Amino acid sequence: MVLTALAMAFITTLVVANIIAIKLFSFSVPIIPDDWLIDNVWVLPVSAFTYPLTFLITDTIAELYGRRATTRIVWMGFGCSILMLIMIYIGKILPGADFWVADGGQDSYDFILGSVPRIVAASMVAYLVSQNFDVFAFHFWKERTDGRHLWFRNNASTMMSQGIDTALFITIAFAGTVPGSVLATMLVGQYLVKVCLAALDTPVVYALVGLIRRYGDGDPGMEPAAPGLTHA
Repeated sequence: MVLTALAMAFITTLVVANIIAIKLFSFSVPIIPDDWLIDNVWVLPVSAFTYPLTFLITDTIAELYGRRATTRIVWMGFGCSILMLIMIYIGKILPGADFWVADGGQDSYDFILGSVPRIVAASMVAYLVSQNFDVFAFHFWKERTDGRHLWFRNNASTMMSQGIDTALFITIAFAGTVPGSVLATMLVGQYLVKVCLAALDTPVVYALVGLIRRYGDGDPGMEPAAPGLTHA
């Protein structure tokens, strides 16, 4: 039951991130000199704040249920994203009502969801590489630390995999559609945001793992508690 809920949260977050990634937002950081960046403007897809949640969830699943269960859910997320893409395409080719098309409905649909295939393609390449690497790295560090120091393997695996994800996703999704200088700020900015979120999500992972072990200890497939859960 708990694993099902975590899988649902993971897949929902992943699919939503793929859709909203089409929107770019910009902001400036007052403490950074303007000559470091072009007018000190950072440009990021809005999914930069939602997609990192998928790593939080997979690290929680990996800690509780092991590598096999986590890998299975990663592939389930891939399948659901492909299904979403097929549904969006079917919606695109179905003839729209005349009044809806006249009001610009089809153009809006094509502008927003028509960009999703490239976003999803970029996301899926980055997703498969980075998520599988995250699962591998998490368990690599878990074995090296004898199950201790959850905070370390959570941050180490996530920060490395987020670097891979950011480089692949931003390059494939936006290369050629935005100026090179903007692409560079997107790469750096998104990775920095993800690193900060990775550090901030550590207590959340501890809390989730602790709560689930306390109240859902009988859930099928849950692995025994590691020493690192109580000896950080």
